[in-house]
Amino acid sequence: MNILAKLDLLIVQMKIFWHDAKANCEQIETRLADKITPGMIVILPEMFNSGFSMQPDKVAESMRGDTLSWMQKMARQHQCVMLGSLAIREGKNCYNRMIWMPAEGEMVYYDKKHLFRLAGEHERYAEGEQRVIVNYQGWRILLQVCYDLRFPVWCRQQQMDYDAMILVANWPDTRAQAWNALIRARAIENQCYVAAVNRVGADARDLVYAGDSQVVDFLGDFLCHLEDKERVKRVSLDYSALQKSRNELPFYQDADKFELI
Repeated sequence: MNILAKLDLLIVQMKIFWHDAKANCEQIETRLADKITPGMIVILPEMFNSGFSMQPDKVAESMRGDTLSWMQKMARQHQCVMLGSLAIREGKNCYNRMIWMPAEGEMVYYDKKHLFRLAGEHERYAEGEQRVIVNYQGWRILLQVCYDLRFPVWCRQQQMDYDAMILVANWPDTRAQAWNALIRARAIENQCYVAAVNRVGADARDLVYAGDSQVVDFLGDFLCHLEDKERVKRVSLDYSALQKSRNELPFYQDADKFELI
């Protein structure tokens, strides 16, 4: 299989209108109109269409809802991948679901595994059961959502089964120190790229989000690090640099073998 030498990401660090999917989709569309190039992965924050809401009865959509239709339209129009999470209702349950929407081919989704107990997320949403790794242009990409970042076993490489981790979040500034430390830790211990996209601004509960969206390489070095303003940033991941580092520093060969149960 041919592997794309450079994988382009578009990091979208934004404020989120509370419980207003239409306004959020419109602002994203306006801001990205001249920034998307074919083939890139456009990464939006966690619950980008509503904010981190514990009222799924008000914000959850079906898999045929307006937000997914909008993501599909954007992906096809720009020939890109649209990626972000939103509240989805299936049967009796609601999920914090990360959607991978390509221009062509099958949509993929990942349901957040670790639900944020401090906000009562575990009482209002059902947890995911499967890790999801997407293969895109030869790159293997692990999908993760916010609180998953704190759980290294869930994120851990299993026989080097992914090249990059993409994580979307609504991570408050009161725990920014942990956010910054954990992202670099996940990149270093898994010898992979990590792209972590957070929101900025305040939500309806007066929680403040400081952004700190970033892309970190396999050595823990920053490829980009945004601060507390709305920003859209393009970043390229280099496959040959990743492979060279893994070959020169084959720490993974001594990793503990384990199974998730």
